Amino acid sequence: MGRVTADIAVSLDLVATGHDQSEEHPFGPHVGHRLHTWMFDHADDSPDEIAAILGARAYVMGRNMFDPHRGDWVSEWQGWWGPEPPYHAPVFVLCSRPREPLEMQGGTTFHFVTEGPEQALALAREAAGDGDVSIAGGPTTLDAYLAAGAVDELRLHVVPFTVGEGLRVFDRVPDLAMVPVAARTTPHVTHLTYRRA
Repeated sequence: MGRVTADIAVSLDLVATGHDQSEEHPFGPHVGHRLHTWMFDHADDSPDEIAAILGARAYVMGRNMFDPHRGDWVSEWQGWWGPEPPYHAPVFVLCSRPREPLEMQGGTTFHFVTEGPEQALALAREAAGDGDVSIAGGPTTLDAYLAAGAVDELRLHVVPFTVGEGLRVFDRVPDLAMVPVAARTTPHVTHLTYRRA
């Protein structure tokens, strides 16, 4: 069985997303795209870290990472990534309302799981076989898996600015011990890797 990994970009004050998410502002208007410029504008500085993010065989994410809408599904919404999302693997989306699986180009299929985090992870493990499962975010979803002790390897990508408001990683994790195993810095981000103690 593979590992459960998690990657998340955070500010210096551990904010992973801002408030007031919308189709125009996936991370809220205050945060914008600043947390991810290291991936998109400076990808050549972090090829191994980006490859690790995309190396999982299945993914789990919260609904708000897939969709900015609240309540009923907006039928034409197919995620932030266009017709070919970067995952190229099954993605299990935690949600409270059922929806038929959404098959995209390039091998990504979004499956919508209403039975909770434990079931979503079980389905992702089954889909991944002996490969890794990645907890793709957002912070509330990651915190649920950290609190449950389900994450084997956590990779924080810390960008050098503070936000001051928003949803932070670890806010909903009462007690956690991890072992630092790697750190690497570029001009745009510091990559920190921790494993379960």
